[in-house]
Amino acid sequence: MSLDLSVVIPVFDEAGQIAPTIDSATAAILETNRFRRAEIVVADDGSSDGSGEAALAAETAVPVRVVRLTENQGKFHARLAALEAAEGEDVLLLDAGVTLAPGGLRAIELDGDPGATVWNAHTLMETERRPIAQFWSVVQDIAFAAYQEQPRRTSFGSEEFDRFPKGTTCFFAPRALMLDACAAFTSLYDDLRHSSDDTTMIRWIAERERINISPDFACVYRPRTSLTAFFRHAVVRGVVFPDSFREPSSRFFWPMVAFYPVSAGLAIAALRRPVVAPVLLAGVGVAAGGVAAAKGRRPEEVTSVAALAPVYALGHGLGMWKGLAMVAARHLRRR
Repeated sequence: MSLDLSVVIPVFDEAGQIAPTIDSATAAILETNRFRRAEIVVADDGSSDGSGEAALAAETAVPVRVVRLTENQGKFHARLAALEAAEGEDVLLLDAGVTLAPGGLRAIELDGDPGATVWNAHTLMETERRPIAQFWSVVQDIAFAAYQEQPRRTSFGSEEFDRFPKGTTCFFAPRALMLDACAAFTSLYDDLRHSSDDTTMIRWIAERERINISPDFACVYRPRTSLTAFFRHAVVRGVVFPDSFREPSSRFFWPMVAFYPVSAGLAIAALRRPVVAPVLLAGVGVAAGGVAAAKGRRPEEVTSVAALAPVYALGHGLGMWKGLAMVAARHLRRR
């Protein structure tokens, strides 16, 4: 007998985070009637810290299985391996850095709309005394103001895709649909560890099924807490950016195209006059803080944004150039 639900969690060196994620998924499953026949499938993407063992050691009333990849292949391959091993009719994709909010699966169960088969979670952040979380909260609210200014039950398709928050951080869909999306997946990069492992797939789904979102189906994101980890994450997000928004129809495509000549010009100016670099970074902080203040954010949020925006901008910019270099290298290899 097939299962109702498979919770799919890719992990790479996240032994310290996996237990709360599994616990939250278990609690949400036990609250429901629709998803009682469930499993949790963890894809250990070549971890060296015992992430797979930590998942198996988690105390849970829902069976946990671990699919092991012998070496790190990136989230796309890890998630695909777990999807192929899963037995549920539906899948809930979770990242190890999130916990599912109480009642989330009941919100889907009680919806009553047979057409609401695909859901993207509403993301919450614990921002109290956490500057990095405050930064991400403000960025999310501004980038996706169409939804964030008035969180409500709604849905979006390919036309509105770039105006709504989305990601496989917490994403619910029929397993067959997710496998089809994986089969259709393409990337600008040969090494899929650097690819946009979620945006491209979800865009493909949005062209076929409307994606539902509601504050009742929510997850809590645990952001990185150190400045070094924050900077590294900014670089990673910069690398995946060209892969995520490579279609001219995306509202981010032309700003991305403009970024390269503009940033190249600024870099040349900074090399000629080194004082330009700190002035530019300070300007980024002041401008970002000003935007946050204009949006009515709390003083501590404005301070966090102003302080962290230069760090993020530098990391993201470096990542975008790294991505462009990988695209160019791929093109040269295939000539």
